[in-house]
Amino acid sequence: MIKVSFAAFFLIYAEAMNWDVPDFHLDVCDFLEDYGPLGLLMMPRGHGKSTILDIYNAWKLYCSNEHLILHQAATDKDAAKASRGTEQVVEKHPLCQLFGVHKARGELQKWWISGSSDVRHGSIHARGVLSNVTGARANEIQNDDVEMPSNIGTPEAREKLRYRLSEQTHILIPGGQKLFVGTPHTHDSLYTQIQKLGARCMILRMFEKEKRFENVTECLSDFDPVYIFSGISNTARLLKRDQDYFVHKLGAAFKIMFKETHYLIDLYSESLWPERFTDTEMDKRRKECRTLNEWDSQYQMHAKPVGDVRLDPDKMIPYECEPFLRRANGKYIMMLGDRQIVGLTMRWDPSSGKLKSDISSVALVLHDDFGVKYWHRSVALTGEVVTHDAHGNITGGQVWQLCDLIEQFNVPSLTIETNGIGNFAPAALKGALKARRIRCGVKEQHNTGNKNKRILEALEGPLMSGLLWVHTSVIDTPEEGENSSRQYKNMRMFNPAITEQPDDDLDSLAGAVTDSPERIGKIHRQNEANESPNWRTNGGEVEAALDFD
Repeated sequence: MIKVSFAAFFLIYAEAMNWDVPDFHLDVCDFLEDYGPLGLLMMPRGHGKSTILDIYNAWKLYCSNEHLILHQAATDKDAAKASRGTEQVVEKHPLCQLFGVHKARGELQKWWISGSSDVRHGSIHARGVLSNVTGARANEIQNDDVEMPSNIGTPEAREKLRYRLSEQTHILIPGGQKLFVGTPHTHDSLYTQIQKLGARCMILRMFEKEKRFENVTECLSDFDPVYIFSGISNTARLLKRDQDYFVHKLGAAFKIMFKETHYLIDLYSESLWPERFTDTEMDKRRKECRTLNEWDSQYQMHAKPVGDVRLDPDKMIPYECEPFLRRANGKYIMMLGDRQIVGLTMRWDPSSGKLKSDISSVALVLHDDFGVKYWHRSVALTGEVVTHDAHGNITGGQVWQLCDLIEQFNVPSLTIETNGIGNFAPAALKGALKARRIRCGVKEQHNTGNKNKRILEALEGPLMSGLLWVHTSVIDTPEEGENSSRQYKNMRMFNPAITEQPDDDLDSLAGAVTDSPERIGKIHRQNEANESPNWRTNGGEVEAALDFD
C-alpha cells in the first residue's frame, strides 16, 4: 500500500469527483494531518467542513486498518451523516479501490474496515454527543458541531454537554487525539474553552478583515473594503461601489462616504471562497440571517448566541470615579464626578432558603438628577447569614459584610427581598446595624410576579436609552476561566423564556433601579414651553347685569 499525505489523498479524490479545490482546503488538509493531541477547526457555514472531514476519516482508515474513530455530533442523526459520508469515500476513492480497502461489516452507527482485528469497537463509531458511549474506545475522538442551540439553550443543558464531553477523557486510548470542529452558538462557547486548554487551532473566517459602524454617513477604515453590507435580515443590502458609496484614499486609511445615512454598516475584505460565495449568494445569506449575532457567529466565528441578546452589557457606559460628600449652603450633597447624586438605592437578594440559587447578591445603584442610573457595586455576600460570639452578640456573617457597604457609602435605606428566607434576614440585619451603631432603614419586599418580566421592565429601557452606567469594579472581576465578569456573562446569557437561570445579580439590580422614582432631569426644567397660537374662536367680551332681588 502506498502511503500518501492527506493533501494528496484529498486531491486524488477531488480529481476523481471533478471538483475545483480552493487553496484554503489544502491548508485545512495540512492542519488535520498534524493537529496534535487536541485540535480545533472552525470554518464558516457552507465551506466544505463536513466533506473534508469525511475524506479525512477515509484517509485515516486507509493508512491504518486498526485506527478507531469515535465521531460525535449533536445528535445520532447528524453523526450518521458523517458515517455515511466516510463510507462513500472509502467505496469511491481510487486508492482504496486499488488496494482493496473497503467496509467489511457493520451498520451505519458502527462499522469495521477491511483488515481490522478489533471485534468490539468499530473503525467508525458514530453517535450523538448526548448518547451513551461509556464502553467505547478510540484512538481519535471527533466532536463535529456538538454545540448547537438545542443543547446549550439552558444552564442545565450546557452543563450536561460539558459532562458528556468530559467522559471522552476515559474513552480515549492513551496517546490518542481529540478534534473539535464547528461554529460558536453562544458567548459562553465550548470552543473558547478549548482554545484556553491549549488546542492547536485553525480558525477561518469568511472575511479576514472587518469593521462595523452605526448611524453613519461616512467612516474611516484601515483597509479598502471589497464588500459593504447595510443592515441585517430583511433590511440587509449589499451596497455597490461608486453607486451607493464612494471610497477615497487618505494616506494609509480609506474614507468611505455614503449617499445616505445607514443605521448599520459592515465593511469586509475579500471573502475566503469568492468563486463559490458570489455577491448574489452573500446578499441572500445576509438577508436570511435573522440577527447580527447569527451572522457574526456562523460566518465570522465570533462567540455569540445565534439569537438576539435582550440585555446587552456592552450598551452600559463604564466609569471609574467614586462618590464623595461635599458641604454646600449649610447641607451635605453627594457628588459623582461633576454629577450630583440625588438618590441611592441598595437591594439585597439573599440566596438562603431559595431553591436553585447560589449567590446572595447585593446591588448598589446611584441616581443623578438627569435620570441616569449608576450600577456602582455588585457584591456576592458569602458565608453564613449571621454569626454570633459566645455571648450571643452578632460578630459576622453576610449581614456584617452588608453593614460594611452601608457604612462605606452612607446608605440611608435598603430593600431586602424576603422570598424564601422569610423575616430572618431583615431581623438579622437590623441586629447587625444596631451592633454597629449604624442608622439605616430596612424595607422588606416580597415579589410574586414573573421575575424575568420584572428584570426586563427594569433594565431594558435604561440600557437601550444609554441611562445605565456601570462602575469598573463590576466589569473588572472576571470569573475563573472566563473572559468577562459574572454579571456581564449573566446579562448576555439572559433568556426571558427560561425560568431557571443565573440571574441573582440581575434581580437585585432590577430592584435597586426601580426602588428610586424616575426623574426627568433638571435640563428639562430650564426650557420654556413653546406655546402654540390660539386659533380657536371665542364669543368676545359681554357685560351682563345681575339682579338677585
